[in-house]
Formats: sequence, structure tokens, C-alpha cells
Amino acid sequence: MSLLAPLVEIFRYSLRPIAPFTWLGWGISTLDVVATIRLCIALRQIRELTLKAHITTKGHSPVEESSFVKSVSTTWLVVYGGEAVAAPLLGFPPSFMISGVVPGLYAAIQAIVDFLPAVPAPSAELELPLSIIDGFTRAYLLCNLIPPAVTANASPLISSSPWTLLVTSLVIANGGFFFTNLFSFLSPTSLSIQTPPELQPYGWTTADLWCAPTITGLYALLTHAQPFWGELHELLAQVLGATSVGEPVKALDPEHARAVCALLLSGLFLGRTVKNFGLWKPFPQKIVRKTKTQ
Repeated sequence: MSLLAPLVEIFRYSLRPIAPFTWLGWGISTLDVVATIRLCIALRQIRELTLKAHITTKGHSPVEESSFVKSVSTTWLVVYGGEAVAAPLLGFPPSFMISGVVPGLYAAIQAIVDFLPAVPAPSAELELPLSIIDGFTRAYLLCNLIPPAVTANASPLISSSPWTLLVTSLVIANGGFFFTNLFSFLSPTSLSIQTPPELQPYGWTTADLWCAPTITGLYALLTHAQPFWGELHELLAQVLGATSVGEPVKALDPEHARAVCALLLSGLFLGRTVKNFGLWKPFPQKIVRKTKTQ
């Protein structure tokens, strides 16, 4: 708990509504703004890298003129694509149909990012600290935003189903990028259908894909979000010898459970950054020379 206390306080501070949004009655927090800026910059970086690769291999001829409408539509698709699919299946209206505050925030930040003369290219020095931020923002999504859509659902069949919880997390967290890649929104050419990376060989190993249901399931397990998870937690505690048979297991409070998830996600994303940029270099093996006996 002492290790998690600073993380809990970071979440509490970053989730407080901030000015000037509070002046208008909008509950936009520091974490919301940071997550928005991070995504908008990342999407511009991807577009620029894709354009550079396209020009290197195929030249300038089929390249479309850049369009802010396409840019902001891409951002909205990434953010709300999964929710647009899951919401009708769960019987609730998507958040972008209720309020335009957050979609407007994404559009405004994307406009500012696109207006900048340049953004830094992805590098190890930049991505390492951002990996920690990604862990916090993803934990908030997977622990606070997605589970209530299932656990607080009006249908008892949905609210008590662990399978629905995991599938919902998988779809909402990954659906946006799935459709963005499916229709090649980030490509410098005209829209076309292509196979998303998730459906290509070993696409299931993508960290963003499997970490969503895994972390949401862990959060549900620690907090006993549904009866199934409470029973599973008790069974695991008995198998591991933490409790005796019949002894109840206390649920972890949501803030500390979210901190655990943020810590794990930050470690996962840091490891991915280290791997992608080749920062991990194994120690060279010593060469053992065998001498011939005379």
C-alpha cells in the first residue's frame, strides 16, 4: 500500500477538473488534456512517418492533399470507434451523442497539433517517459470508463456477465484503431480497405490488444466488480494459501486497484519501448576457447 499511495495521489490530482474548463461548467481534468495531446501528436507522427515511407517507395503521384476534416475524423474514429460498436449492443447511447465537450476538445487539440510547424519524431528519449503516461491514461480507460458500462447496466444479465465485461473492454479499447487501419485513414492516399495489423500473422500478440481485457479483468478481480470475480478471488486465495477454506477475501478499494493496473501497464509499455527502440542489449557471451592437449 505504501508503494501505491503516490500513484493514488497522482490519480486524484490529475482527475480534478481544471480551469478554464471549470469556468464553463465542464469537468475536463489534467489527465483528459494530457491524454488528448498525447493521442493527437501520436496520430500526426504516424501520418508523417507513413507519408515519408510512401514517398520513398512510390513517389508523390498518388498522395492526397492534407485535410483537417480527415485528420479530426481520424481522431474521433480512434477515440469513439469501439464505443460506437459496443454501445448499441449494451443498450446505452454513445458518449459523443450526449455531450460534445470531449469531442470538441479532441478537435481543438488536433487543430493546434496540425497547425504546429513540426512535432518531434518518435525516439527512445521521448517515448520512455510517455510510456509511463500511457500506463496511467490507459488504466483510467480500462478501470474507470469501460467497466461501468457493463457493471452498472440496466440488464442483470449483462451487469453480472464477466464475459461481457472482457469483450466490452476488448472492443472499446481497440475498435477505434481497428477501423482506422481497416479503412487506411492514416494513409496519405485515398481511403481503401486493407487488412488491419490485428488480423495479420501474430497480430494477437499486440500489447494494446490483449492488455485491455487482461487489465480490466484484473481490476474486476481485485475490486470484486461482479460476483464471478469475487468468487474467483476467493478461490485463488485458497489455492495460493493466503486464506483458509471458507474465509472471505476482502476486495481492494478501487483507487488502489487502479494504481496496481497503472503500475503494470506502465511497466508493459516501458518494456515495449525498450524492445522497439533496441535499448536492451544482452550481455555478450564469453567465448570459451578449448585448448588441445599435447
